[in-house]
Amino acid sequence: MFKKITILFTAALFILVSNAILFASEGPKGNDRKGKYTYRKVYKSCSESGQVESATPKISPSDKTMAEWKSIFDTKNFDEFGCKDHWVSLSDEDFLDIYSYFYGHASDSPSPATCK
Repeated sequence: MFKKITILFTAALFILVSNAILFASEGPKGNDRKGKYTYRKVYKSCSESGQVESATPKISPSDKTMAEWKSIFDTKNFDEFGCKDHWVSLSDEDFLDIYSYFYGHASDSPSPATCK
């Protein structure tokens, strides 16, 4: 009897902890790896059309905090990125992926990153 109760308690604890981990993330639910690729692709097309000086992105996720990126992507104010027509034409999925990339690698995130 004690063995059954222990197994039942362990299973319930495992399910509870698993759900807590899954729902603990408060950030966007996009694919940050795809977002990095899409961001570079958008920036490259901006460069090819002559709207920016360099094919290398000038803005890096670690340039701002998570709250600052959230504000920029919530208001869709992409003036500092340049190429406004390219940003407007992004699909919702691409937009969410890029947002996930910037949010997940912001200066105050657990893993800040730069575009290299």
